[in-house]
This record gives sequence, C-alpha cells and structure tokens, in this order.
Amino acid sequence: MINSINTRELILGILLQVNKEGEYSHIAIRNTLGKYQYLSKQDRSFITRVCEGTLEYRLKIDYIINQFSNVKVNKMKPVIREILRSGVYQLLYMDSIPDSAVCNEAVKLAQKKGFYSLKGFVNGVLRTIARERGKLAFPPKEHHVEYLSVTYSMPVWLVVRWLDQLGFETTETILKAFLQERPTAVRCQEYLNSTEDTIASLRSQGVKVEKAPYIKTAYYISEYDYLPALHAFTMGRIQVQDVSSMLVGEIAAPSPGDRILDLCAAPGGKSLHVADKMKGQGHVEARDVSEYKVQLMEENFRRADAVNIEAVCRDACVYEEETAGSADIVLADVPCSGLGVIGRKTDIKYKMTPEKQEQIIKLQRKILENAAAYVRPGGILIYSTCTIAREENQDNIHWFVNHYPFQPESLDPYLCEELHSETTGQGYLQLLPGVHESDGFFIARLRRV
Repeated sequence: MINSINTRELILGILLQVNKEGEYSHIAIRNTLGKYQYLSKQDRSFITRVCEGTLEYRLKIDYIINQFSNVKVNKMKPVIREILRSGVYQLLYMDSIPDSAVCNEAVKLAQKKGFYSLKGFVNGVLRTIARERGKLAFPPKEHHVEYLSVTYSMPVWLVVRWLDQLGFETTETILKAFLQERPTAVRCQEYLNSTEDTIASLRSQGVKVEKAPYIKTAYYISEYDYLPALHAFTMGRIQVQDVSSMLVGEIAAPSPGDRILDLCAAPGGKSLHVADKMKGQGHVEARDVSEYKVQLMEENFRRADAVNIEAVCRDACVYEEETAGSADIVLADVPCSGLGVIGRKTDIKYKMTPEKQEQIIKLQRKILENAAAYVRPGGILIYSTCTIAREENQDNIHWFVNHYPFQPESLDPYLCEELHSETTGQGYLQLLPGVHESDGFFIARLRRV
C-alpha cells in the first residue's frame, strides 16, 4: 500500500490528465486504479471520490479560490491549480479529513513536484479558505445565471439555454439532481427467469434491493462491492440500465416474431430488453460502429443467454439498400450531447459546446434519414437520446415528420399513468432529472404511414 502523499500524487496525475490533456475522467481513474491494483479499498475510494468530486464542483471551487488568491485560477501553473482544486474539495466536502492534513499534504506535493517557491502560496490559499469557509461569498439568487452557474458548477451557456427553455425553478431542480448520488438501476430479465428468484439471489449476497419507479422489472441495487461477483449478474438475470433507457423497450412494445433493428445499440441494453420481451422469438440485429463495441455487446448477449439477438458492426450513417423496408421496429438511440446524464458523466458539461452540438444534430438527422428507410410500411421507429436539449429532441422530431412519411403515436398505452402528459399523448416523452426519478432522456414513437 502507498502512503497518503503518493495517493494525492495519483489524484494530481488523474486531474492533470483530465483538465490539461483532455482525457475522460472515468478512463483516467480506471487506468490509474488498474495500474495500482494493490491499493487498499479505502485508498481506492479516496482517490475516486476526490477526483470525481473535484471535477464535479470545479467551477464552484475555482470561484472560491479566486476570492482568496491574487493569482486567478486560469493564470496558475497546471500542477498548482489542480493541487488547490483538490485541496479545496477536501476542505469543503470531506469532513473526515482534518484541515491541517489537507494543507500539509498539498504543500508537500507542491514541493515534491518542483514548486518549492510556491509552497507558501499553496499553504496560504488553503489555510485562508479553511479559516474563512463560513464567510464564503456566492452570487445572490436574483442574479439567476451567475447564481446557478456557480452554485451548481454548470457552464454559463447551458444555464442560459435552460433558463430560456425551462424557466428558473425547473432548471435549478435539474442542476440539484445532477449533484445527487444515484443508486445502480437494473432491469430483471423476465424470459425464462423469475424476478422473485433474481431478487432473492441478490439479497442472499447482501445486496440491498429496492423497487425503482415506472417499470415493473426495474430495481435499484446498492451495498455491493463488485458487480461481476453477483450471481444474478454473471447468470445474465440482471442488466445494468437506467429506468429512462428501459422505457425505450416498453414504448417499442415488440410482439413475438418481430424483426427489430437497433442502429446504435452498444452496450446492448435496449436490444436485450426487446429480445426479452419477444420471449426468444423473432430477431434483433444490434448494430454499432466499432468492433470493440460489437465485442462488448456479444459478451453481454452471451451472459444473458439470449438466442434471438446478434451483434453486427455497421455504421448507422451509411445507408444500406438491402435493409430498406425490412424492419418491423427500428430503434434509433442516436449519439447526442449527453446533457441528460451529466450526473453520471461529469465531463460532459465541460466538453460539450454549442458548435459540437450543431455537428451532433447533423449526425442525428443523417441517422434518422437512414432509419426511416429501414422501417417497413406500417412499422415503428423509436427515436431516443440521453439529452435534455430541445434542439436534439423536439426540434429533430418536428423536422423529421415534415420530411418523411411518419406520424407520432401516443405513448400512453405503453407507460404507467404517472408518466402520462400532454406530450406523451402527442408521441414523445421528455424526462428531466429531479422532475422525474431518472436520467434526462427523450423518447418518441413514430409510425410509418
């Protein structure tokens, strides 16, 4: 096991990879923990929490540092900047660590990294914040944009857009939800499995199981150490999947014998769901663009022992004449900005830009164009995203039905009454974190006429 100084050095390395080199946080954390597998469970948890928390609250932390530092955050050396950020996170959000330990370890780390002349600066900033934490000044609530951006550490452009589209109360509700911890949601496979036996198996291994909303086969699990160690997982009886994603299969409502095409399927949760609902009959072709993703799906399909499903490497943007008019149901869960799952993937709010989103919308419409051709006359197209961006959701559907022979179809027959609304009667559902008990997600059902 390594000592606390080295543990913090690993945290610094991860933060530099993410904020300086542009690596995704989950990859940087995973690679580091994989390299140092001998670390204790406590050390691994500490590294993960500090890295994820520092990134999640980065904008708020920078705002605080700028109140007490003569050198603004964006002008600092990258190493000093990340030492201060992680130090402030520990001071404000981890009560179990003494303030003196946080400051001392930060100073030692700065010195070890060759910044001996700046150790007094690091010490001064952190000790001042520790001493003055009860007097921190934040933007007043009446200054909506700045207040929401700083309080919930959300880029200004997203706050402005959501305030315009959703209003202050709903926007704040969403931003609060992004910062809350979320349990693991799983869907129980029904075909050839008993949900009661699956739950009993989980509980026999000490797992806490609670009912999740909206879908009868959806549950939350917690108090487990390692998912692949659970018998229900290794036997393919449960699939990790947010409730919002599970609703795609419910709204698709396949019949035994249907031919289903899932255009952007990895990791395969929606494909498995519709295959399960068809009770081993019909056929699901789960496509994705890379061999790696296809292999990942194949592993999941084998684990679930699904017999009516296959993984295929195809690019959803490339039209295939031989597939035209062949599918009873096409699932188009398209690449998107991911703004509905910021709570699970913090990097998204920092990496996404309006310019990137414009390119994504073009990609989505290209996939929709091909998807339209693959649906047989009278068949169903399910369009879905994991974003709350109107431009990628409602606007795309409006564009689509004006250019292709499809009509929106009410979702109410496939949803629990709690989710019924004016829009579900019109053919689409927009789930919002905090407003609904799920990630942010959009689903539309369209029939070819």
